[in-house]
Amino acid sequence: MTTRPRTDLDLIPRRARVHAVRRVAGTIVRTTLRDVEGADPASSSSLGALRAPGPDDHVKVFLPDPATGVLHAPTLAADGGVQRPAGVVSISRELTVRAARTVDGVTEVDLDWVLHGDDGPASAWAGRAAPGDEVVLVGPGTSLGVPAGIGRLTLAVDETGLPAAARWVAAVGPDVRVTAIVEIGDDVDEAFVEDELDGADVEILYRTDGPGQLADAVRSLGVPEPDELIVAYGEAGDLVPVRRHWRARGVGPDRSTVVGHWRRGVVNLAPDAPLDPTDPD
Repeated sequence: MTTRPRTDLDLIPRRARVHAVRRVAGTIVRTTLRDVEGADPASSSSLGALRAPGPDDHVKVFLPDPATGVLHAPTLAADGGVQRPAGVVSISRELTVRAARTVDGVTEVDLDWVLHGDDGPASAWAGRAAPGDEVVLVGPGTSLGVPAGIGRLTLAVDETGLPAAARWVAAVGPDVRVTAIVEIGDDVDEAFVEDELDGADVEILYRTDGPGQLADAVRSLGVPEPDELIVAYGEAGDLVPVRRHWRARGVGPDRSTVVGHWRRGVVNLAPDAPLDPTDPD
């Protein structure tokens, strides 16, 4: 098995509008985005120019100020990085691109949001999103593809990792055996999880049954095979013992991707934040 191929992409802010909103599974809402009215579909800033070929490629989504409803778009700095506007509220979240497609010549991009009430501005926005609402997408800046030589794929995720997990299942194809362990809340439909991961052997855990289930389920899988790829996304603290277990079985970064999408008690966890601050490797 080789390491994941890397492709650097241009960071371009892209203004988009909500075209449709669908509650797909209890607390999971899918927003479908299209270009804003009057946008040039041939422009590099259009959704049609967005590239997210890797299964876990993500975009930074900039949202309106919840107090004023004004969307303050970011710009690009001289060094190519993203520059937030000064002196105003700038809220953003990192989300995996669930899907992108062309419908009657128009590009659509799907993003899935996990709602947790109005405790956070992103959840509050997604819970009330309606057609016509506008956001700005930036990224992906880097795309990581699927390595060659995968004989088996193991996924360990929670709801936040479902979009990437679904894309992994599709990316490796039907010839690769996929095992998926998914931890969900009671308000997420099992049928939705199984449909998203169609083709995988799925084990569903319920968060309300207590902590530590994800790590216990991973331990029960035994020793990974030499051509097995390990992928995990979810709450950073829950993934620490998962990664530790795989390390002890000889699975290093060349055969695994373990990313904390969120951390209890932390607002807007940075995607490159170490999984375990005491063991950042």
